[in-house]
Amino acid sequence: MDVTYYPGCSLESSARDYDESIRAVCAALDIRLHELPDWTCCGATSAHSVDEELAITLPALNLSAAEQIGNDVVVPCPLCFNRLKRAEDSVDSSVGIYDLGSFMGQGEWIDKIRSRVTHSLEGLRAVCYYGCMANRPPKITGSSDYENPRDMDNIAEALGVDVRPSLVRNLYDKALEAGAECIIVSCQMCQANLDLYQQDISKQFEAHYNVPVFYFTELIGLALGLEESATWLKRHMVDPIQLLKKKNLLRQ
Repeated sequence: MDVTYYPGCSLESSARDYDESIRAVCAALDIRLHELPDWTCCGATSAHSVDEELAITLPALNLSAAEQIGNDVVVPCPLCFNRLKRAEDSVDSSVGIYDLGSFMGQGEWIDKIRSRVTHSLEGLRAVCYYGCMANRPPKITGSSDYENPRDMDNIAEALGVDVRPSLVRNLYDKALEAGAECIIVSCQMCQANLDLYQQDISKQFEAHYNVPVFYFTELIGLALGLEESATWLKRHMVDPIQLLKKKNLLRQ
């Protein structure tokens, strides 16, 4: 299947591990990603607070370019996805715009993922954290299950992961209370915020948090036996390698 790929700014810098895992996993699943030529920043971080017209124009330019290609657009960054969806009406776009997690959470891809698992992640306990922007507000995203999104849960379960329900009000405590050993995300900002500050939070609250935070695509890569998986994981602040070795899930 051919889709237009809009990576967004951070996937070419601080979140390149996410980008690399996406490209490898999509290739393994016969999803042919075609990066949008000459794409520009969507303005997700600040444009909407500076100039409303600019906040619509920036993503609209990208949608206009995607319209010329004609393929549906897949967006791994929920912030970028949200901005592109907000601009959708202004260009009267006829192409579909999908958050990557929602796209890969469709039944046909779940079935393909399950059929291609060579290294089950059975025994790994996790909670999925969906963040703010992929499903809300539903009038913009079009999400029908924004109160209880399940796409990453379904993907993780297809990989053999024991997915635990959690409201993650206090994210680490709720994850551990649910019996999880790690957290799964689809957003590079969520990954950074949950991964970077565990040591500081541990010191502040006299606790000890050491909870690995995986991109869902990294777990797909592990379950599909992709050799480059270990490279992505080495870039995390909270080391996930030891957990995977303990579970006998890292075979490189």
